[in-house]
Amino acid sequence: MNKPATDAPEFTVVDSAVMVKVFYAFAVVALLSVAISVAGKWLGRSIAMGGYSDDTKVYEVVIGNNVLAMPANVIRFDKARRDGVTDRLDLYLRYPKMDGYSVPARDDFNNARGKRTVLFLTFEEQAMSRDMSGRYAPIYSSLIVQPGKPGPGSTTLYDFAEKSGYLNETLAVAERPGQAPFVARCLAGASAEQSLAPCERDVLVGERLSLTYRFPKEFLADWPALDAAVLGFAARTLKTGATLKK
Repeated sequence: MNKPATDAPEFTVVDSAVMVKVFYAFAVVALLSVAISVAGKWLGRSIAMGGYSDDTKVYEVVIGNNVLAMPANVIRFDKARRDGVTDRLDLYLRYPKMDGYSVPARDDFNNARGKRTVLFLTFEEQAMSRDMSGRYAPIYSSLIVQPGKPGPGSTTLYDFAEKSGYLNETLAVAERPGQAPFVARCLAGASAEQSLAPCERDVLVGERLSLTYRFPKEFLADWPALDAAVLGFAARTLKTGATLKK
């Protein structure tokens, strides 16, 4: 017997509220896809740059009563690439050009060829009354072991006394007629080999501003040119309180 002609397929009625939820779900997925795409492009450039920036936009950074005009590509950390007040500014520069990061300089900043050429600089408010040269006579001279031994660039290298607190460090000293000596502390042994910039020197610049710079030990061979380059960079970038202290 045939089925009545009135029989028809059954349809399930979907609640409109469910359809709205499905629509929003698809919309969220679409927005996430766009966001991931944009973020992927941004992160791709960020990863390729390795945290560096080749942007040469100049920022005005204020430390105490000093204004420093710094291109973005010499500022080490992304969060510091801005105008405004801070208590510390960390930089890196390629020596002897004293320039910042750029694509042509990428290998130098990544130490790709094994030749260390980068200086690390820190500007911060002065914490001590004397810089490293000024501390030699009243402090360092009583902490080192005499006699020293000849070092590069007419420096004399001194070991620190065992109880000085400066473990695995040496002191490089070079006399300067009419001035306090050039003085730098350098890591010794395995620590020095592993560091890109095992030597450190600080100088007073501007108005109650301290500049510490770290450098490869081989740069001691021409320390007068190195010190002059760093002080020259400070003079060019300090826009107030810019008189260097001798």
